[in-house]
Amino acid sequence: MRELEDELQEIKREIVESRGLTIKATNAVNALGADIKSISKRQLDYEKRITWNSATAYVVFVVVVFTALKFAVDARVDAIGAKNSQWEKEAARLGQLEKQVVEREEDHRRANETSWKFYDLIRNNRRTEIIRSYETIKNLPITKAEAALFAEAVDRAKGELAITLYLQGVEQTKLQRFSEAATSFEQSTSYKDDSAVAPSAKLGLAQAWRKLRKFKEAIVLLDKLQSDPTDKAIQDDALQLLASTQMDLEAWNDAKNTWKQLLHRFPDSSHAQEAKLMIQRLDLKR
Repeated sequence: MRELEDELQEIKREIVESRGLTIKATNAVNALGADIKSISKRQLDYEKRITWNSATAYVVFVVVVFTALKFAVDARVDAIGAKNSQWEKEAARLGQLEKQVVEREEDHRRANETSWKFYDLIRNNRRTEIIRSYETIKNLPITKAEAALFAEAVDRAKGELAITLYLQGVEQTKLQRFSEAATSFEQSTSYKDDSAVAPSAKLGLAQAWRKLRKFKEAIVLLDKLQSDPTDKAIQDDALQLLASTQMDLEAWNDAKNTWKQLLHRFPDSSHAQEAKLMIQRLDLKR
């Protein structure tokens, strides 16, 4: 009986121990489940963070790449733009140069045509047209040889016209057509003021003015002639005409001084005898 009770006690004890172990196992399983849930949650959180970090990193990477790409594209565009601008400037420069070349060629063509026409005037000795056309042709792009040739031709034409007009004035004076003579003498000196006949033309002009009773104009011109060292050959004639014009104006003292000046400077002049006679007459007027 005793053994049965001991055995029952042993069985109870084992049952209790088994129950305790069961409870511990259950608790261990529950704890393990809780741990697993915690670990799973942490894993999920970690994976979420990894995902967000990866996404953020990807976005940052993409932004950086696109930013760098934009800078590279902008730099390339700027370089291409600068190159295009340089090419446009070069094209504009070449276009302007081409235009200048074309204009220069056209100027040379017109100059050659005009030069040939001007040479034809020279060959035909058309003096008036030569002088009138020279103002246009001297500004054209012609050679130095052409410029020198044309300048000589113009100077020669002016000299020949000056002589022709002077001779016309002389003939008109002989015919007592003093107004026409004055015009011819004026034109002669206007064509070439330093021609060989210029002093004589000026003297003829003064004489014509005297006949036309333009005494003051004649006196001004004669006063220049008698004192001009380049016109020595006619200075005594100028003094004689000056004194005569002053007498026309009844400027007796001026006329007497001029006659005396003629005798003093040109004692051997063909007008010396006349000067002496005029001085005597003027002395009697006192």
